[in-house]
Amino acid sequence: MSHVATAAISAQETALDAFTRAEPADAVRQAAGPLPQIDNAREVAPADARELSRLFLVRLRELEEGTRGYQYARNTLIEMNISLVHFAARRFTARINAGIELDDVIQVGTIGLIKAIDRFDPEREVEFSTLAIPYITGEIKRYFRDTTWAVHVPRRLQELRVELAKSQETLTEVLGRAPSVKEIAEHLELSEEDVIEGLVAANGYISASIDSATGVTERTAARREGRPLSETVGDIDPAMALFEDFHTLAPLLRDLDERDRKILRMRFAQEMTQSEIGAELGISQMQVSRLLTRILTHLRSGMLTV
Repeated sequence: MSHVATAAISAQETALDAFTRAEPADAVRQAAGPLPQIDNAREVAPADARELSRLFLVRLRELEEGTRGYQYARNTLIEMNISLVHFAARRFTARINAGIELDDVIQVGTIGLIKAIDRFDPEREVEFSTLAIPYITGEIKRYFRDTTWAVHVPRRLQELRVELAKSQETLTEVLGRAPSVKEIAEHLELSEEDVIEGLVAANGYISASIDSATGVTERTAARREGRPLSETVGDIDPAMALFEDFHTLAPLLRDLDERDRKILRMRFAQEMTQSEIGAELGISQMQVSRLLTRILTHLRSGMLTV
């Protein structure tokens, strides 16, 4: 027994001995008196925490909610049983390693632990952990279901994804091959359209970084990791540079006066010659050439300084 638990139990040794020997109904009546003072409940050994939790759970039902004694009993129960949350979280190691923060999972699991404490009935012959673990696991599963989708998907389709996965696994074992959409639809008593919608939505459950490797490839004598996804999809888009140029040029064009914009429009949009532009504006071809040189030099200089 740990030092902390020994000190706590010794403060109420007689009451606790009577409590642990009594039947559940009798325990409720016998767990009177002040609760042991536990300074660091997280250091209580699991076996001691199990016995102390029975006492605290009984007294919690007798204390008035909102009082200092009630808060002490409830908070101590949470601290003493936080190891149950860590135990449940280990079942989801793969998802945690895939990028989910462990602290977030522990926090969510603690909500389940609190719900179990608030709803536990000491008069029933059930260990607290028997009730707590399903509550904790349920909260963690709900967290993964609601937060690990790469894109927003309606709850109906989130739940359908789970049913589709189970059906595919079952039918694969029975048929010895991957089932068709029609076979899945018949197995779940759904329409083929609903199954297709669910399968498409399932693609949004996880996402992969474009820097992640695409897998491993076999080479003649060596095994080599695959290239990053970013190197296997897409390519340099030549229009991107053109888009950036247009985006930079637009405010420079707005700053030109009306005559300069008209000259550019006639030369490059209407593809008129310098002579035709001169005739339209009543100036010589040489003047048009000088105007165009000045305008283009101004625009080029503006784009290079951006």
